[in-house]
Amino acid sequence: MEALVCRKVGDPTLSDETSPISVSASHPIPSLNSPTAVRVRVRATSLNYANYLQILGKYQEKPPHPFIPGSDYSGIVESVGPSVSMFKIGDTVCSVAALGSFAQYIVVDETELFRVPDGCDLVAAAALPVAFGTSHVALVHRAQLTSAQVLLVLGAAGGVGLAAVQIGKVCGATVIAVARGAGKVQILKSLGVDHVVDLSIENVTESVKNFLKAKKLKGVDVLYDPVGGKLTKETMKLLNWGAHILVIGFASGEVPVIPANIALVKNWTVHGLYWGSYRIHRPGVLEDSMKELLSWLARGLIEIHISHSYNLSEAHLAFSAIKDRKAIGKVMIAFDDHKTVRSKL
Repeated sequence: MEALVCRKVGDPTLSDETSPISVSASHPIPSLNSPTAVRVRVRATSLNYANYLQILGKYQEKPPHPFIPGSDYSGIVESVGPSVSMFKIGDTVCSVAALGSFAQYIVVDETELFRVPDGCDLVAAAALPVAFGTSHVALVHRAQLTSAQVLLVLGAAGGVGLAAVQIGKVCGATVIAVARGAGKVQILKSLGVDHVVDLSIENVTESVKNFLKAKKLKGVDVLYDPVGGKLTKETMKLLNWGAHILVIGFASGEVPVIPANIALVKNWTVHGLYWGSYRIHRPGVLEDSMKELLSWLARGLIEIHISHSYNLSEAHLAFSAIKDRKAIGKVMIAFDDHKTVRSKL
């Protein structure tokens, strides 16, 4: 089978002999390793910023080399162990793998898989678990977002950001999105976002305050922050008493300081959200979250925006789209006959 193998620490956007990644055209197909194991023929797998950091050697989880990177993926059940009871050959499924999904086949235990409802696009389903799962657990489980609240989403045109604004709208909240550039603003407006701040031409604090004043709203109740840095510091000025701050990541490269004295006085709740650890500590929360998200996808309540889609041999281009922040939504590696897609924005 074909597989993308990372053999050393380095920059995966490189395409010459110094690249840490390469495609193995004859990698062994993984065998069923337990009675409840399932082998999935991978249809698509998504790239997340964590994959880029991991190959650079800058992620908190550092597997030994060589390894096949892993992420959320979808596919079709190709083989099952003798004790598998939840799936059969031919079922469409999705899941998340810490390692191994950047390959034509992957083997996992049946308990790790989620059935993809009939009618759902498999490439879209591969983009669902991490981005939408992170945002769903953060907003629904942790912040318990309601229709009476105002949600402010930073980095709103990225994978988790687009997921967050859509989940916010499903919850009935007033949603404010922050992004940079006309193309990103256009997509966010098409999703029904109540107010979009274009950082290339607007000051975030001034723009949001004007919107809140016009709508006779006091402030922001939930801050969804995958960006960090100066933007976090600036937008904390907009938070209501009793607000929730969801710390999702630090795409800016700078970890923000959230003053404990202000959090005390304003009764803020600060949530750190590492979605992957829920599989270990609260697997039931993940399972319920994924079932609801797949139901929403099947019913058309949410949609997956795929910015770029590449073949496995073009992985360096996929990682470049992540590194250069060209993506509006998700970047995918697709197998079989899925055509390469290039964003025009």
